[in-house]
Amino acid sequence: MASKAENPAPSPWWSPGRHADRRPVLLARNRVQAALRGWLAAEGFTEVDPVGLQISPGNEAHLHGFATEAIGNDGAARRMYLHTSPEFAMKKLLAAGEVRIAAFAHVWRNRERGPLHSPEFTMLEWYRAGEPYEALMADCAAVLRLAAEASQTPVLRYRDRSCDPFLPPERISVAEAFTRYAGIDLLATLAPDGTPDRAAMAAAMQAAGLRVAEDDTWSDMLSRALVQKVEPNLGLGRATILDRYPAAEAALARRTTDDPRVAERFELYACGVELANGFGELTDAAEQRRRFKAEMDEKARVYGERYPLDEDFLAALAIMPAASGIALGFDRLVMLATGAPRIDDVLWAPVA
Repeated sequence: MASKAENPAPSPWWSPGRHADRRPVLLARNRVQAALRGWLAAEGFTEVDPVGLQISPGNEAHLHGFATEAIGNDGAARRMYLHTSPEFAMKKLLAAGEVRIAAFAHVWRNRERGPLHSPEFTMLEWYRAGEPYEALMADCAAVLRLAAEASQTPVLRYRDRSCDPFLPPERISVAEAFTRYAGIDLLATLAPDGTPDRAAMAAAMQAAGLRVAEDDTWSDMLSRALVQKVEPNLGLGRATILDRYPAAEAALARRTTDDPRVAERFELYACGVELANGFGELTDAAEQRRRFKAEMDEKARVYGERYPLDEDFLAALAIMPAASGIALGFDRLVMLATGAPRIDDVLWAPVA
């Protein structure tokens, strides 16, 4: 057995020698952020700064918030959460009359730690009122180019994968990607109204040689096929826009006008890494309430907990204009622009 002296623990991030090694990447991070801020300003965006403490951290089944207590002047405690996204606050600002807004927001997600995940990270989120979600796809191409230019690199890299940020992204639907990379006819597992058919998905998964557990939901199986078969093929050589997600996987997006089975949701991939999640935003408050309740029912079934609904958000949604919005993992973008292997490498002061 090797001794501790033979395998010493790495120096803490704040040790002078290690910090000196990390500093060029951290300065590149600052340059990328400055470039994006300049681009957003030139595009007419107003930068906003939503607070992180919220009534609800978000209402998606598999997102996990950090809970805390807010103690009032009377000593009474109230359960609150650190947000998993500034989305609810920013949509309230759209309802208030803002048109183009953006935020570099610190966000918190529990149960997440790894090379691409930190419990606290920076999200760049921006919204365009009155504009289609395709405008966000053009934004994504600009963001990749700006990050590469600011980092003075001709390619984005993650491990052994690379992507040319100066080429226009490929746009492919989720259904097309499942056919191409997994051999699964995804739309055949959805009813005409978009309701998932678990039995059809299980049969398609087994035919594709993918594992199916007895307690798997349709969503579980979709996620497994996406992670194992589809995602590793996305964003190689050039970025990929993975478009038109099944409506059952797009709780905050409106359905497409030509097919109720799918929604105006896309994800941006580079080097096999998911970078951003964009939507044609749902503005039907009653439908949003129904979807949130369904998501919280699923969270209660799987994890034994549920989060409250933000009633102010649902009230604001009723007067929010048609809009498109996107959330981008800023730290991941910096990782790819600098070739860093872990998200902690691009955080000025990583979570202990």
